[in-house]
Amino acid sequence: MNIQNIAWIGTGVMGRSMCLHLMNKGYKLSVYNRTREKAADLIEKGAQWCDTPAQAAQGADVIFTIVGYPADVEAVILGEEGVLKTAKKGAIVVDMTTSEPSLAVKIAEEATKQGVNTLDAPVSGGDLGAQKGTLAIMCGGKPEVFESVLPLLQTFGENIKLMGADGAGQHTKMCNQILIATTMIGVVESLLYGHKAGMDMNEVIDVIGSGAAASWSINNLGRRIADGNFDPGFFIKHFVKDMGIALKEADLMNISLPGLAMAHQFYRAAMAQGLENLGTQGLYKVFESMNQPN
Repeated sequence: MNIQNIAWIGTGVMGRSMCLHLMNKGYKLSVYNRTREKAADLIEKGAQWCDTPAQAAQGADVIFTIVGYPADVEAVILGEEGVLKTAKKGAIVVDMTTSEPSLAVKIAEEATKQGVNTLDAPVSGGDLGAQKGTLAIMCGGKPEVFESVLPLLQTFGENIKLMGADGAGQHTKMCNQILIATTMIGVVESLLYGHKAGMDMNEVIDVIGSGAAASWSINNLGRRIADGNFDPGFFIKHFVKDMGIALKEADLMNISLPGLAMAHQFYRAAMAQGLENLGTQGLYKVFESMNQPN
């Protein structure tokens, strides 16, 4: 496939960096974001601003979407001003939002009716992975579609794999989020314990982050906790959404995931405390408040 024009829908915390990697490779991009200001620097660098997803998709060979919630995915792809209203025959829609597997299947079915191909391709690695171009990308769709867009995915991702048919990428991302959910409880409890014991958090991470307890979360988000940095690499409110999807899918499969359910409740407590716009490491504040003296 000779890819000339790319549409990019969603230029938030992660989408902006991913879009920029493509622009730096010389691709011509049309962009849309609900808030134009978040695409301002991309526009300054030469991206073509569009007023709707449909306008951005017109004439594009590949259309990327990375937005917040399943309802947003449905709106920007299947809605009245969605990309399928103008996508040309043979175009490829790549949704990189963490969304519902069933919605990925629905989008694929609707797109096929118009001669448009799709790939569900959620990512993992947060804002740092997006900035560095080292994201893990888990894909669902047809092998030939995956191969067509793989060179584009490689501009901002490293570990990229086709996991199966439509929806398989989203199911893999649920596995990822389930693992992160309970890991984050361990991260914040470990660092809170160290702090209360009078230890230097960064020094603790230096040691345990290279042993059997090592994880991406302790070595990256743990550092942010140690530095008092709770800015979002990935919003708490979006993580709560992801866990809700995983719990819904688990219920449909009639399986019990008590660890995930517990983590979900702790993060809902974070939302109740007004922490929804912090990064996922903001869970530390919930555990910290639970351990304040009366």
